Amino acid sequence: MRKRALISVSDKTGVVDFAKQLVELGFEIISTGGTKTAIHDAGIPVIGVSDVTGFPEILDGRVKTLNPLIHGGLLAKFDDPSHQAQLDEHKIDPIQIVCVNLYPFQQTIEKPDVTVADAIENIDIGGPTMLRSSAKNHQYVTVVVDPTDYATVIDELKEAGEVGFETRRSLAAKVFRHTAAYDSMIAGYMTELVGLETPEKLTVTYELKQSLRYGENPHQKAAFYRKPLGSTFSIANAEQLHGKELSYNNINDADAALQIIKEFSEPAAVAVKHTNPCGVGIGKDIYTAYEKAFEADPVSIFGGIIALNREVDKRTAEKLHEIFLEIIIAPSFSEEAIEILTSKKNIRLLTIPFGNQEQKERKLTSIEGGLLVQDRDEFSLDKANITYPTERKPTDEEWEAMKLGWKVVKHVKSNAIVVADSQMTLGVGAGQMNRVGAAKIALDQASERAKGAALASDAFFPMNDTVEAAAKAGITAIIQPGGSIKDEDSIKKANEYGIAMVFTGVRHFKH
Repeated sequence: MRKRALISVSDKTGVVDFAKQLVELGFEIISTGGTKTAIHDAGIPVIGVSDVTGFPEILDGRVKTLNPLIHGGLLAKFDDPSHQAQLDEHKIDPIQIVCVNLYPFQQTIEKPDVTVADAIENIDIGGPTMLRSSAKNHQYVTVVVDPTDYATVIDELKEAGEVGFETRRSLAAKVFRHTAAYDSMIAGYMTELVGLETPEKLTVTYELKQSLRYGENPHQKAAFYRKPLGSTFSIANAEQLHGKELSYNNINDADAALQIIKEFSEPAAVAVKHTNPCGVGIGKDIYTAYEKAFEADPVSIFGGIIALNREVDKRTAEKLHEIFLEIIIAPSFSEEAIEILTSKKNIRLLTIPFGNQEQKERKLTSIEGGLLVQDRDEFSLDKANITYPTERKPTDEEWEAMKLGWKVVKHVKSNAIVVADSQMTLGVGAGQMNRVGAAKIALDQASERAKGAALASDAFFPMNDTVEAAAKAGITAIIQPGGSIKDEDSIKKANEYGIAMVFTGVRHFKH
């Protein structure tokens, strides 16, 4: 049986050397278009697909490999006498190796000026068809979609004269993952193009970024996947400058810190523990902001994750260096800051291109047997319908405190309460089964600092007990969504204590 390999690739990395070694092993190379030219120009014998099919490429190359003389050679069972007789009858030679990768659809739609016509033209048809045919027939055919697998194929051919079945099956599985991911990106693009928000089938694809030692606990296996064409302003696209490999919990916490820091345009610092903020500060510079975040909760910040939205300079690095931190996230670090911080072997330093928030990704939450999909909570006070139900309106300083608390409380696990002044959080009550319980935690943490501060609640008060607790702690302003059937009780209690209350009309549950 003549040994044939069909090679047609968009990514030509290593393909000339692969073809050369196949020829040295006795294979005849069939190829198309630019791949054929590259192989031929390297002095390697190559046959055009048109020479095999007896039919020219037509429709600007849209049709070239969709031919029984190609797919018969890919799908035939080599040891089936009936199949062999049909191959002989139609003068079809089997193809033992297929090396194909696809039109660069992802790279095309990544371009900021891409047109729909360009995107459509870069939807590959013949390539996926050849890959799927070959992968289906992996009992007989070796199919390669990834240049990193060229060496494995060549090594097995040299050692055993053939590619082993387990390798063929493994390569076939990779092909089906590859074509599924490719189709998923096309499906996503087309669905977005027609503006359909809840399609009858949700197709998503992710690529492995990192295998993890374990998940939330050592007995749980885990991995970290990145979304192709995902937001660049994300942990998935962070560059790690220093430190140990990120863990599952590190990644989860770092993402939480990043989501909070996105709320601020002024210099800000966010400290996170177990996905909840333990301290948030703002200031005239990043050093001051970090000082405030530290002061907010100097106990919980130990071993935490810090996100800062300005370059870390020497002075800030020296301050950060004083305590044990797991991760520091920033747009950049000065050379002096890196020298200071990297003196600790294990601390992770991550840089992210801050400010690039053009991607509006939906939030996916897995449940057993299903998936919940929702828009991310990006509602800000700028869009809110603000009302003032109490007799007293907030002062300018109280408003600044409420705004800071409101930005943070939407990122705290519900039931959530945040006590804040105009520069920092003072107390955070997270994840309680009742609202007054969350308030008591936040107020206890704030202690004497609660006097004259603001309180933010992620949802309305079902009773007036939270207002009562806030008033007794010295809170002078409250921001909450409103909407309870007992709002009047809370308003009356606020008026009784001279508290200014603001209704936003917007709830910020986070489960």
